[in-house]
Amino acid sequence: MRFQGSTGKAADTVKITTETQLCAVIGNPVAHSLSPAMHNAAFQAAGLDYVYVAFRVEDVKGCLEGMRALPGFRGMSVTIPHKTAVMPHLDEIDALARQVGCVNTITNDAGRLKGTVTDGVGTLRAFADAGVSLEGRRVLFLGAGGAVRAVAFAMAGMAGVAGITVLGRSRSRLDSLVNDLRCAVSTPVGAGSLDTDIDAALRTHDVLVQGTPVGMFGHDPGSSCVPREGLRREHVVFDMVYRPLKTRLIEDAEAAGCAVILGLEMLLQQAVLQFETWTGTTAPHEAMRAALLAELQEVR
Repeated sequence: MRFQGSTGKAADTVKITTETQLCAVIGNPVAHSLSPAMHNAAFQAAGLDYVYVAFRVEDVKGCLEGMRALPGFRGMSVTIPHKTAVMPHLDEIDALARQVGCVNTITNDAGRLKGTVTDGVGTLRAFADAGVSLEGRRVLFLGAGGAVRAVAFAMAGMAGVAGITVLGRSRSRLDSLVNDLRCAVSTPVGAGSLDTDIDAALRTHDVLVQGTPVGMFGHDPGSSCVPREGLRREHVVFDMVYRPLKTRLIEDAEAAGCAVILGLEMLLQQAVLQFETWTGTTAPHEAMRAALLAELQEVR
């Protein structure tokens, strides 16, 4: 069997065999996912007999029972709202995923399902690729959602940062994240309000990680929760939003002379880790980045 790949071109046709390994992303909704284009481009560039599809899933337990029963179902990406719901149905969960409290990657090893989270480590790779060292730096997080949790735990436990402060609007989520971090790491962790404390926090931190939906298509596009006048040349600014490719915050940061890291790089690097976990092969970074950029151009 053959089907058209992400670009729909003849040269992009994928041959499906009885040996083809299946990978997929599950979520609800999931039609917006960029992962199929990115992973299929990677499999083709690497010459691997793998294919990646998207499944809208409501029955998480049944889905994972099916994965376990199918030897050719090698890997699964997990997105909202299932990142926590999958955990009781896995055989093994690594330490970082347990700390963060969610799983975004599942690997099927001969019927044994292993869960991990790649968002945080992928972000560390994105900083390293940009030539930015986090050692000894103070990091300011905006938001306290799942992606921020993953990155905060990775930075606090693996990057040698001098301190972390989290600003949020939901007191319960903020308190939960800060308390969990303080119990897990020795790095100093502070908290505050995104509405009242951002000006003072910008003056005392070196790295800004924006993890709220502000600036995203469909959610205050063209807006920023960071006052432009608070940005200075010494800041490193990372915005997790990748639609649009450059948010208002990124544009303001570039105008202020800051080093910037785009949300696309986090999305790419977490997928690189998934690819390498499932295949045991070095990921073709540029093919994956090109596929992402092509898809983002289409949805603009």
